[in-house]
Amino acid sequence: MTSLVRNTAAAPSAIALMHFANRLSFETDCSDVYASQQAGEVDFVLVDVRSPEAYARGHVPGAINLPGNRLDGQTLAAYPRDSLFVVYCAGPHCNGANKAALKLAALEYPVKEMIGGVTGWLDEGFQLSTQAPRAEGQPIACAC
Repeated sequence: MTSLVRNTAAAPSAIALMHFANRLSFETDCSDVYASQQAGEVDFVLVDVRSPEAYARGHVPGAINLPGNRLDGQTLAAYPRDSLFVVYCAGPHCNGANKAALKLAALEYPVKEMIGGVTGWLDEGFQLSTQAPRAEGQPIACAC
């Protein structure tokens, strides 16, 4: 009897190697961002693509707020073309980071997604920076 895991055959090793190497060229994770920050090796622009209100209530330290709907050539004109952008949104339930990454790539900037977003950051036990208190029971819409 074959398990559900083996029901679909695994890819040949050479194809798996290419697949996982490619994924790492598109993604980074919260732990790597945090470790880079702690080591003082921040050679990327960390971008929270959520609404200014969501950003103010809690964002990854060191992140700037560039809502996805405001990403355009004019907004990014101050950044050299080789600036690596690392984008994140609320978490795995939101595709705002994907949409922002698509815009940045279309504008010919290198980009990676920080998988997990704010949810992943908190799951790792890292703290958020805040600028505005959150009222009890008040939801935070990412609006991306």
